[in-house]
Amino acid sequence: MAEGTVSMAEVETSFQKFAVHGDTKATGKEMNGKNFAKICKDCLIIDGKNVTTTDVDIVFSKVKAKTARVITFEQFNQALTELAPKRFKGKSKEEAVQQLYGLIVGKEPANAGVTKVAKAAAVDRLTDATKYTGSHKERFDDSGKGKGKAGRENIPDTSGYVAAYKGSGTYEEKVKNP
Repeated sequence: MAEGTVSMAEVETSFQKFAVHGDTKATGKEMNGKNFAKICKDCLIIDGKNVTTTDVDIVFSKVKAKTARVITFEQFNQALTELAPKRFKGKSKEEAVQQLYGLIVGKEPANAGVTKVAKAAAVDRLTDATKYTGSHKERFDDSGKGKGKAGRENIPDTSGYVAAYKGSGTYEEKVKNP
């Protein structure tokens, strides 16, 4: 691999990762318009000045088949070839395409704005096992991890051993040898 060139296998790997993002039925062979816009946004192909989301949508519509809703990897490359001169003005078409591939290689879909776990003071108090007293304290082990059902209920010991039975030997020995 020469300096400044990118292998198509690496571009295809990124294509497949974005193609299956958010779609449980996707195989990675075809990409829908939403994921095409996502790859353009996450890989900084959309810069807001030269290339906008509208440009990306227009190019997607141009390269896909009339009735299709998805594009193949070949159509994806065709779309990038159309976007490259717009994104990198003043460069040759081949050089612009290579730079565009450079932006895509090694990228994965980012989960921006994913809901975080709320850390409110009330929740912290309720989940802090050291604050429990009395019989509730026994619901947790020494590390503060809950014991589950064993911590909530008195589970009878059904092993057959009678705790209060004093004496040596078994019941049969006592009955046979009084």
